[in-house]
Amino acid sequence: MRRGRLPLTALRSFEAAGRLESFTLAAAELFVSQAAISRQVRELEELIGRPLFERHHRSVRLTAAGRALLGTLTAAFDMVGESLDALSQRPVSQTLKVSAEPSFAGCWLLPHLQAFQQDHPDIDLVIDADPRLSEFRSGEADVAIRHSLTTDHWSRVEARLLAKVEMIPVIAPALAATGRPLERPEDLLQHALLHEDNRQLWEQWFAAAGATPVRLERGAIFADGAMVLQATVRGNGVGLIDRDHALDDLAAGRLVRPFAVSVPYGAFFLVTRRFEALSDAARAFVDWIERSYPGAGR
Repeated sequence: MRRGRLPLTALRSFEAAGRLESFTLAAAELFVSQAAISRQVRELEELIGRPLFERHHRSVRLTAAGRALLGTLTAAFDMVGESLDALSQRPVSQTLKVSAEPSFAGCWLLPHLQAFQQDHPDIDLVIDADPRLSEFRSGEADVAIRHSLTTDHWSRVEARLLAKVEMIPVIAPALAATGRPLERPEDLLQHALLHEDNRQLWEQWFAAAGATPVRLERGAIFADGAMVLQATVRGNGVGLIDRDHALDDLAAGRLVRPFAVSVPYGAFFLVTRRFEALSDAARAFVDWIERSYPGAGR
């Protein structure tokens, strides 16, 4: 097809709808109506003579042709955007948007940000605690930190391993001094066990510690590890915490580790659209976190 006849508006609408797998979300991103997105996609399908989406009740799914076209368009639009940024005569913004997993943000990133700010006082950070994977469009984020139990890559972004996660039991010294001495893993059951998301991880830890099989049906469940850590420091119970996130409190004596057993729990990843295209501010942040995070490279 000749360049002068390329349906650029329709291609832009299709790319957003295919990337987000939703006409509604594409309309919100492009600030148009859902009907406009649907019309543009229909016109594009008529032009090329084949469907790009399978349409279901309240959902759409890309066809093989749609996936092929989407891969080309997303890469092309990203390259155009990066070229325009590079050619722009406007001053490079020193505001850096970082999207971080809530537990990572609360347990480690926020307590250590001062060190980054001292080294880079010209960079203003905007921190968003969000577990969802960023698309790195519409000003969402420049860099993201994500946790995954099994996945080490995602479509349309680049991911770099930051650290593998090992969960360890920790308890406030005052709480540990009450009741029976903590000599066997089962002795932890005399205290409240604090859970993140579900109770299964504690059951896995007891199994790894060689304890009699334990089935836990009670105990507070928190939405993220930062809340578990805070509750543990306050003596509300025994927490199962990411080893790297407990280091400061262990060193300060606010927590103790009664048993050396740990259980693996996925990994944290640095994620961005393309590492080679990072701004100077984003590159400085990535370099800092890879140097400073305790488990980096593990």
